Amino acid sequence: MRWLMGLTVLLALAVPAGAAKQELELSVDGRTTLATLRTPAVMTPDTPLVVMTHGTLAHKDMEVIQGVAEALEQRGIASLAHTLSLGLDRRKGMYDCAARHDYVVEDAVAEIGAWVARARGMSRLVVAFGHSRGGNQVARYLAASDTTPVAGAVLLAPVTAKAEADLRGSYAQAYGKPLEPFLELATKAIAAGRGEEWMDVPGFIYCRNAVVTARAFASFYAADAGQDTAALVARARPPVLVLAATKDAVVPDVAASFAPLAGSSGGRVQLDRIEDADHFFRDLFADDVADRIAEFIKQTR
Repeated sequence: MRWLMGLTVLLALAVPAGAAKQELELSVDGRTTLATLRTPAVMTPDTPLVVMTHGTLAHKDMEVIQGVAEALEQRGIASLAHTLSLGLDRRKGMYDCAARHDYVVEDAVAEIGAWVARARGMSRLVVAFGHSRGGNQVARYLAASDTTPVAGAVLLAPVTAKAEADLRGSYAQAYGKPLEPFLELATKAIAAGRGEEWMDVPGFIYCRNAVVTARAFASFYAADAGQDTAALVARARPPVLVLAATKDAVVPDVAASFAPLAGSSGGRVQLDRIEDADHFFRDLFADDVADRIAEFIKQTR
């Protein structure tokens, strides 16, 4: 009874009566991270809450995140969409390519965990969600835990091992210089304990003529077992729904990557295809995504 009273008080503080949208802040590793909480007309501890992680260099207010969050709200499901700090305090909007880059893929694990912990103070049924590279980072978060921190997870067009390999393979074509010399410099700097050393590189992810730390460059371009999202999901405990877009030109092999796991997991991993959607699930495709998530949540109750 004390636990229930405490949860009720916490919920009342976190979600003011009648609020449909609220901006939240949370300190993680000394940096303030931002999130948007959207709630349906009635929000109780039994209302499902989806913690949403965006894709590469993006943010909580990008179209795919907002579209799915609003569609979930219409289905009586709350959402908490957060912006990864990427090493910055109170980061908003797309990451500025002109800024220096000092962050690694794994940094997201702690931030996702912190927001999930915040969400568990509001709802008994918390589901993790990740789009694109955010899907891989959610999978890293799940695989890193020996417990079951969430009731389930939804990976929307998550990056795959092949997509990461293609990113490395296309570096010279995209930026006019081969990847290997820069990756070797970064790897040697890290081995010598100089991972925070700055490098001038012809390109970094989507950014041309970037200034990055050695550890950041290696995190995104060195081959890493953690880039195999399907293998991470295979190690995770909670049920997972993977949604693939049939016209995804960014990560076209989502279905092929996850089909073997979905077929051998005994139903813990589900794979669903959304016809005619592209990587960003614009317009009515956000409703298709929300419908799949709502059905998945019913199964996890």
